[in-house]
Amino acid sequence: MAGCCDSGCEIQVDSAAQRRTLWIVLCINFVMFFVLVGGSIWGSTVALFADSFDNLGDAITYGVSIWAVSKSSLQKAKVSLFKGLLILLGAVAVIVSLGVKWYTLEIPVYQVMGSFAVAALVANLVCLGLLWRHRNDDLNMESVWHCSRNDIVTNSSVIVASGLVWYFHSWVPDMLLGGILFLYLLRSGLIITRKSLVQINQLQD
Repeated sequence: MAGCCDSGCEIQVDSAAQRRTLWIVLCINFVMFFVLVGGSIWGSTVALFADSFDNLGDAITYGVSIWAVSKSSLQKAKVSLFKGLLILLGAVAVIVSLGVKWYTLEIPVYQVMGSFAVAALVANLVCLGLLWRHRNDDLNMESVWHCSRNDIVTNSSVIVASGLVWYFHSWVPDMLLGGILFLYLLRSGLIITRKSLVQINQLQD
């Protein structure tokens, strides 16, 4: 989600083809958010739970991009603020999940953790493939492509963590990656919220 999703701004949609691609990618990310949340509960994994908010952040970014084309700058800033607050809410959910994990020290089901992370990786590879032909359209679509490409790194990290859980039979890799993703969500949410509030104040003055 790094890159376009940290900006707090919508992506400029310049063509019907770009809009159609963003709709497809939006739907994939939105569905994968719920799939990964379900998988994280089933497999008792914080890392997978945190990874799910990566998909949610992407889906919101693409949704704002499509919706905000003809909207005012103030409306765009308010939606961006909503996105930032939602990501912060996700960070809170992850830190609560980390607290529960620390209390129970339950070892994740590495088979579930790994298989759902692979599913997320496949979904993001599909998104990357769809965005490939638009990556040179303009700077905005290039940013979206990089955003999707960076998601693959996150998914791969969860796959590696699941392997470490299996190898060491320990909850530590899951907790460690979950903590890293929590910090990432917190940082992203704070950046977006701060930028949105500044913009709203400037537009309302």
